[in-house]
Amino acid sequence: MSSEIPFCEAARNVVRRPGLAIPAKSCDTHAHVFGRHEDYPFIPNRTYTPPEASLAQYLELHRMLGIERGVLVQPSVYGTDNRLHLHALRELRERGHDYRGVCVVDPDISSAELQELHGAGFRGVRMNLLFRGGLQWEDVLRLADRIAGMGWHLQFLINVSDCDDIMDRVPDLSVPVVFDHMGHVPAAPGVDNSGFQKLLKLLEGNKAWVKLSGSYRVTMQGEYPYPDVVDVARALVAANADRCVWGSDWPHPHFPGLMPDDTDLLEDMAVWVPDAAVRERILMSNPSRLYDFDD
Repeated sequence: MSSEIPFCEAARNVVRRPGLAIPAKSCDTHAHVFGRHEDYPFIPNRTYTPPEASLAQYLELHRMLGIERGVLVQPSVYGTDNRLHLHALRELRERGHDYRGVCVVDPDISSAELQELHGAGFRGVRMNLLFRGGLQWEDVLRLADRIAGMGWHLQFLINVSDCDDIMDRVPDLSVPVVFDHMGHVPAAPGVDNSGFQKLLKLLEGNKAWVKLSGSYRVTMQGEYPYPDVVDVARALVAANADRCVWGSDWPHPHFPGLMPDDTDLLEDMAVWVPDAAVRERILMSNPSRLYDFDD
């Protein structure tokens, strides 16, 4: 592995339970596991090298937080090789856990491969539009049309603050779109940014979903708490609470700052969403609909 590719710090161990009530069947909609490099090699042109983050560690995180469901999102370091999360979802199902996945695939993936992923619990395709290069809008359209009949969605890794052209095209897609990490809008321009305003309009019109995740990635603060993110999160919830879900982003890969505490990240929901009934929708009811959980 090249020494020019930065190594990631490992996630903190969770040492305390949340101080707020967590509804039954709450869901962490954004996390990753990383296996042994010998078993699941990384792509050569990756932007970071993560340490191992096992399925056992992930389940322990959820046990401490009181989370019963989760969504494993394919990280960029594995490219379109979804084997690790495929195997993880199968193991979770065998152990009686209810989890889902979001994959990364080539537009030319076979129908048989898509069906295999669906059977394992995948319900969406992540598309990295944050870094322009290689991925064309035609690819987005092709994949959307291919997964439309499966009840899947597209998940966009995108900075909505500088992608007005893409934001204008979202309503024309044949599948729902999920924006991760609050649309990646930096907290400084925040709610006044034109791209973020377009995201709010998409939410209001039931044209998109958003993950209340990655607050530590968009804050201008050097350490927790992140008060500058509060207005951003509250604006998303106010636009359409029924299109918001929560995610931990564990184990927080490719982040050079002070590693966040996962209990803090979950407890922020009490600040962003003071109404317990609305929190329950965001943590349980909404992800149940989006990810096709068996209730």
